[in-house]
Amino acid sequence: MDSNSRGTVISEEKDRLSMLPDDILFSILGRVDIRTAARTSALSTRWRSLPWLLPELDFDVKDFLPVPKPNPIEVSHMDEAMASLTKATSSFLAKPRSESSIITRLHISLYLNLSNHFSCDIGSLLSDVIDNGMLNGLDLVILDEKEPPDCLDEEMVQQAENVNGFFTAYPSMLVCLTKLSLYNVCFRKWDIHHILFDCCKQLKHLALFHCDAGLRSVWKIDAANSMLRALELYSCFFEKLEIVCLPKLEKLHWDTWTSHYSPLSFGFVPSLRELHLLCGATRNHKGFNLSELLCGTSYIHTLTLDFQGEKLWIHPEMKQLCTAFNKLRKLSVLGIFVEFDLVWTKAFLQAAPSVEILHIQVWEHACEADSEARNITFPDRTNPFWELQLDGSKNLLLKELQLVGFRPLEQQITFIRAVLERAPNLKRVVLKEDTEPCEDCDAIGNPSYSLTGHVFPKNKCDQDAVDKKITDGIVSSAQIIFGC
Repeated sequence: MDSNSRGTVISEEKDRLSMLPDDILFSILGRVDIRTAARTSALSTRWRSLPWLLPELDFDVKDFLPVPKPNPIEVSHMDEAMASLTKATSSFLAKPRSESSIITRLHISLYLNLSNHFSCDIGSLLSDVIDNGMLNGLDLVILDEKEPPDCLDEEMVQQAENVNGFFTAYPSMLVCLTKLSLYNVCFRKWDIHHILFDCCKQLKHLALFHCDAGLRSVWKIDAANSMLRALELYSCFFEKLEIVCLPKLEKLHWDTWTSHYSPLSFGFVPSLRELHLLCGATRNHKGFNLSELLCGTSYIHTLTLDFQGEKLWIHPEMKQLCTAFNKLRKLSVLGIFVEFDLVWTKAFLQAAPSVEILHIQVWEHACEADSEARNITFPDRTNPFWELQLDGSKNLLLKELQLVGFRPLEQQITFIRAVLERAPNLKRVVLKEDTEPCEDCDAIGNPSYSLTGHVFPKNKCDQDAVDKKITDGIVSSAQIIFGC
C-alpha cells in the first residue's frame, strides 16, 4: 500500500470515530488519563473542544512522577510533578464553561506544600470553579511522600497543619467535598470533627491512611446531620473509634489497628450494611467479643473478618452473635492460617441462618517460613478451639461456598463436607488457588512447595479425586468447581 492510500485509510478511520455521538466519545475519553485526553484535541476540529467538556475529570499527581517511580520520592520529584499537575489542571479549569457543561465530579490528588505556589494555584482554581457553580462534587486526595513507617509524629502534626491551612485558605472546597482522602495526618491539635461533619455538608466518603489523634487516642464521631456513607481506615492507630451517631453510614472498612481490645463501638448507625475488619494480631492483642463490638447494629448484610494469617482476635461465641447476624447475607472469613482447623467457623453459620454466600480464605505465604521479622512482632499461631453446641439446624439459604487457598488437607475436606451436610440447598462449592500477588514471596522466587506439603489440584485426575473425597456418602446437588 502506498503512502497516499495509507493516509486515506487513516483519514477515513478518524472520520468514522468523529461521527460517533458525543456521549460515546465522552465515554472513550473518560477511560484514559487526563494527558491522553488532552492530546486528542489535536485529532480534528470536532475533537478540539471535547476534552474540555468532559463531565468527570481525574487529575492524579502520581501520573506526573518519573517512570519508574522513584523510591524515596524526593522534594524535587514532588515539585516537578506538582508543576505539571498545576499546568494540566489550569488548562482544563481556567477556561470558562457553559452551563450545559458543568463538571459533575472532579477527582484530584496532590502533594501539599504551602511553601511553594503550586498547591495554592490549584486551590485558587478549584475555588473559582466551585464559586462559579461549575462543579457539583469534589473528590480530593491529599498525599504524603513518606511511607507510614518513616513518618515521625511531628511530621504528621505538620501535615495536619498544612491541611488545615489549605482548607482555611480555600473554604469553598469544604462545601463541595464529596470524598476526602488524607495520608499521615495527626489531628491532635486540629478540630477535625468540626471540619468533617459541620463544614463538609456534602461529604459522603472519608478515607484515612495512617492517621491518628495522638497516642492511644479515642476518636468519637457524633454527627446526626452528616451525609457520610462510607468510612475507610488504614493503619489508623486510634485506641478506639466510637461512632455515637452517623445515621447515613452504610459501609465501614478498618484495616489494621493497635488497640489491645475492641477497637470499635457503635451507637446510632441504622443504615450500616457493610463491615470489613482486617488485622493481623500482634503479641499485644488480647482479643474481644465480636457480639459486643456489633452491639448497636442489626442490619448488616455483608461482614468481612480478615485475620491476615495470625491468631484470631475474636473470642469464641455463637448464640451471642444471633442478633447481629440476623440479616447477614454474605460472610467472608479471610486470612485463616493454613494449618488451622476450619470447624470453628460453623459457629458463624449457626448464628447466621440467612447467609447466602460463605467466603473462606486460607493464608499460606512461603515468605513467612522461619521469618525472624514476623516472630518479633507476632505471637506463635495457636489453632483455634471453640466448644460448639450445634443444634442440628440447617442453613437453607446458603447457595455458595468459596474457599480460596484450597489445599486437599483433611481439615479443609472435613469442613467442606460439614457445610454440604448443613446446607441442603447449596448450589456451588468454588475451590480456588490463592493467586493474590505477594512481593515478599516473589522476592524469594515464590517456591512451588507448600508449608503443608499439599498443593492445589490442577489436573483433572487430582480434581476428580478431591471431588470424590468431598462428596463420598453425602447426598448433595452442589457442583464442585475448581477455579484459578
